[in-house]
Amino acid sequence: MISVDHALNKVINSVDILDDEDCAILNSIGQVLAEDIRADINVPQHDNSAMDGYALQSVDTRGASMQNVKLIRVIETVPAGYIAQNEVTPGTAIRIMTGAPMPKGADCIVKFEATDEFLREKPITEIGILGELKPGMNVRRAGEDIPKDSIALIKGTEIRPSEVGILASLGYSKVKVIRRPRIAILATGDEVTDINKPLLPGKIYNSNTYSLAALIKTYGAIPIILGISKDNEDSLIKKLRHGMDADILLTIGGINSGDYDLVKDVLAKQGDIQFCSVRMKPGKSLSFGTIEGINKAGLNRIVSHFGLPGNPVSCMVACELFVRPAVLKMMGKKDLFKSTIEAEIEDSKVNNGKVRTFARAKVNKKNGQYSAKLTSHQKSGMLISMSLANGLAIIPEDAKEVKAGDKVRVMMLD
Repeated sequence: MISVDHALNKVINSVDILDDEDCAILNSIGQVLAEDIRADINVPQHDNSAMDGYALQSVDTRGASMQNVKLIRVIETVPAGYIAQNEVTPGTAIRIMTGAPMPKGADCIVKFEATDEFLREKPITEIGILGELKPGMNVRRAGEDIPKDSIALIKGTEIRPSEVGILASLGYSKVKVIRRPRIAILATGDEVTDINKPLLPGKIYNSNTYSLAALIKTYGAIPIILGISKDNEDSLIKKLRHGMDADILLTIGGINSGDYDLVKDVLAKQGDIQFCSVRMKPGKSLSFGTIEGINKAGLNRIVSHFGLPGNPVSCMVACELFVRPAVLKMMGKKDLFKSTIEAEIEDSKVNNGKVRTFARAKVNKKNGQYSAKLTSHQKSGMLISMSLANGLAIIPEDAKEVKAGDKVRVMMLD
């Protein structure tokens, strides 16, 4: 049995960043850029109006005020997306909409509200200016957002909606990114029943597969549901073969010492186990290593493998702690771990066995301080305790107990 930190280091050091792929920008959310993005154009492309108003020469507004209205002749109207046909000369202005390129000769924009436009009938041929303007007022300069030939986004940037907007503003419809890992999920056990089948006496629905698949989706990876393996070696090996095209293979259950726990035995024959037990609760029965086998195309592959516990809470906690960082590293992300906060625990909790305990808790903020209240019963088979929680209160290995009012670290789940 090894420590959580030792196990985590083994996992992180055993996986590598995946290869890249071309991806439509709207499908690339959460992925990581595999190349620098260089701007081939200025954004904005031209000097343009930042306001609906009038383009004119600032010198014509000198001395203008509410008491000394300066009258300017209006020679044209320019909507966004069009270019002025006339040049602004002294004593003239062009009515202009936000985003339209600046007309030649103009050096500022006076917004509608700083004119007497509301007093005039359309079409407007003359406008009164109610205040002075300086050169450049209400003008967006060409390239002030993204200059031409600059690197707009650097390799390794995680793509969010704002990055999608930048890519679109530069005319990119596709982008080269680190591909999403494919995570195969296999449940094991004669007692496990597919959710689309009747539940017979002594059986349980295959909830773990769906909890894991949902987690994998939140990490940005692609879950591949392999179904359920029966408690015999032939069934297990056949199902495992369908997962040999994945980047990570997750099996659920079958890693304890029971008469029908076969996963560990098969791994001993076909794989390499780096560890098979971790000093943590829940989730002690966790294994990690690699499995070697023939994929559906007949090619030999070695795939990273996690043997996850069968208890629902243990399965989810182990996935959050160990599978998630491995997946994020494969995707090229730099921030691999959930954030933690310090909170005052509202309940006492005994910690037996010199293990690191991850207690399900609901975190709230009161008077500027975080508090954490344990959810439901803390048994590893009670999935409702995860549903009610937004964090895992961490009780260190050397702490025999935490008491109500003690400060603890909480790993946030949401």
